[in-house]
Amino acid sequence: MDYFRKMCGCGRDNCRPGLLGLLPKPDVSETLWSFISALCGIGVVAWLCDRVASPGDGFVLIGSFGASAVLAYGAPGAPFSQPRNLLGGHVLSALVGVFVARNLGVPGLAGMSGAEVLTLSTAWLAPAVAVAAAIALMHLTDTLHPPGGATALIAVTGSPQIQALGYKYAVMPVAAGAAALLVVALLVNNIPRGRRYPRHWW
Repeated sequence: MDYFRKMCGCGRDNCRPGLLGLLPKPDVSETLWSFISALCGIGVVAWLCDRVASPGDGFVLIGSFGASAVLAYGAPGAPFSQPRNLLGGHVLSALVGVFVARNLGVPGLAGMSGAEVLTLSTAWLAPAVAVAAAIALMHLTDTLHPPGGATALIAVTGSPQIQALGYKYAVMPVAAGAAALLVVALLVNNIPRGRRYPRHWW
C-alpha cells in the first residue's frame, strides 16, 4: 500500500527536500537574470553554429542544450547545474550514445550491408540502452546532468549528419556547446549579488 501512496505526492510543505530540494518561487529579479543568462548562453551557441561553424556543421545546436540552459541559468545552485555535471554529463553521455549507436544499430545509416537485418532488428533497443547506460555512467562518475540523457538519445536518433560524426560528436557539438554554456554561466550568473555560480567545481 505504501508503494501506491508515494504516487500521490506529499504536497509542497510536507516533503523532505530531495536532490534538488524544494526550490522557492523566484522573485522578479531572479526571473530576469535567468532570462538574460539563457538568452546569452543559447545565443552564443546559436551564433557559433551560424557564424563560426562551417556550412556543413549547421547541426551544432542540439536540443539538450536547452535543458542545460534551464539548469545552469534557472537553477544555478542546483547540484545538477554545476560545471562537473554540465560538462561531464554531456560528454560522457555523448560517448555512450555513439557507442550504443554503433553497436546496436541505428536506422537510416547510409549503405546497406549484410548485417543490415541484424542492425534493423535491434534498432528499437538502442535509444533505451543509450539513455539507461548514460544515466548509470553519470551516477557512477558523479556527473548526473539530466540533459545528458537527451544528448545520448540524440547520438542514437539524430540526423545522418550527427551519425556521420561518430565519436567526434562528443567534441563538436557536445563539449564545445557545453563549454560555451558554462562560460556564459560563469560570466552572467555572478553579476547580481544574490546569485553565485558555481557552488563547486569538482
